[in-house]
Amino acid sequence: MLPDLGEGLTEAEVIEWHVAPGDEVHVDQIVVTVETAKASVDLPCPYAGPVLTLHSAPGAVLEVGRPLLTIGTEQMSGAEKKSGSGNVLVGYGTSAARRSGRRRVIPGGPQAAGTAGSVAAAPAAPATAAPAAPATAAPGVAPKVISPVVRKLARDNKISLAGLAPTGPGDVIRRADVEAALRVADAGLPSHEVSPKHGLARPDRAGDLRIPLRGVRKAIADKMTISRREIPEASVWVDVDATGLMAVKDEIKAVNPGAGIGLLALFARISVAGLTKFPELNARVDVDAQEIVQLRDINLSFAAQSPPRGLVVPVVHGAGEMNTTELAAALRELTELATDGKLSPAQMTGGTFTLNNYGVFGTDGATPIINYPEAAMLGVGRIIDRPWAHEGQVALRKVAQLGLTFDHRVCDGGTAGGFLRFVADCVEKPALLLAGL
Repeated sequence: MLPDLGEGLTEAEVIEWHVAPGDEVHVDQIVVTVETAKASVDLPCPYAGPVLTLHSAPGAVLEVGRPLLTIGTEQMSGAEKKSGSGNVLVGYGTSAARRSGRRRVIPGGPQAAGTAGSVAAAPAAPATAAPAAPATAAPGVAPKVISPVVRKLARDNKISLAGLAPTGPGDVIRRADVEAALRVADAGLPSHEVSPKHGLARPDRAGDLRIPLRGVRKAIADKMTISRREIPEASVWVDVDATGLMAVKDEIKAVNPGAGIGLLALFARISVAGLTKFPELNARVDVDAQEIVQLRDINLSFAAQSPPRGLVVPVVHGAGEMNTTELAAALRELTELATDGKLSPAQMTGGTFTLNNYGVFGTDGATPIINYPEAAMLGVGRIIDRPWAHEGQVALRKVAQLGLTFDHRVCDGGTAGGFLRFVADCVEKPALLLAGL
């Protein structure tokens, strides 16, 4: 059965099967990759034996507790029985997962003897699947293609015929089906979203591309909709001379290059100091209790681009207790995980305040939607040379725009403005941070 993946998740989408009917699996071997509203998760099998049935195709959305995989039990060595502990993370009390070395067996043959049952696969350390293998429309069923032209067109463009939705008579794949898949691929979608047969991205009769809201994208859409509906947000912004902060960054790099303290870490340090001074913004609203909850811990969320998954928001838990070097290390680690698509659900939940550096996209400002249920977000625009009044003269300085979007229920404009002014002052005169250390 699809196991409980934690974090209150109730369903998951099957992304890629790593086994097929007839394959023999080992204890804790990764058998399938699923995607939840938080992350991609590799699921291991707690039993050994031949795979009898895959209960869903890639693209199917399953509720927790629904059948996922049926396996026939077989005789296992004593060591193998002891090595697998079942419903735990791979690497934590189980043997190492083995994704290769599959051995084909004949379903129903001698090795398939025994009681068949639905395997309750347990979540492994979350990871984005390797490049998706060609999907199969149905295990053991070859795609129907009559025309060699269609086969050549698919082969030349690396389109999996097994992953296409046939529209010809008798479920025959036509040239139009391959060309439709090419249009999806040209739109820049991940390979696992090409197959309309699996209910994923598909062109309609008018040629428009229809992409279901699922997984992370659906979670983002739901959260943004709730945020916009429930939070009466307001924004304040200010231009700052960041020349001093840039100089401090360069000095730190020269003295301690191994610390890896960049601008994001410095803004994180300033944000934490600001939240300590203005705790009203490290809060959330309990609508049911009609209470504002000022949170004890500062868990700093930050926006990051994840090529496999788009925009994600990792969380530095316990940021309020970290020094600048520790913050830099945590930010760097989470950014690398985001880039590789390996963030776990726990690493993307529990934030109390968001830092959004949209300047990396070459933009000066934005009107962001608050990361519900948080109460505020600090935005940082690009830092560029601009004319600036400095010491009685106009000079080129490193200037940026800072913006704060906040929930007007937790504080008024005076508090929000005070926080933003504190941040701006620290950017312009980083030595001010010493006063709070």
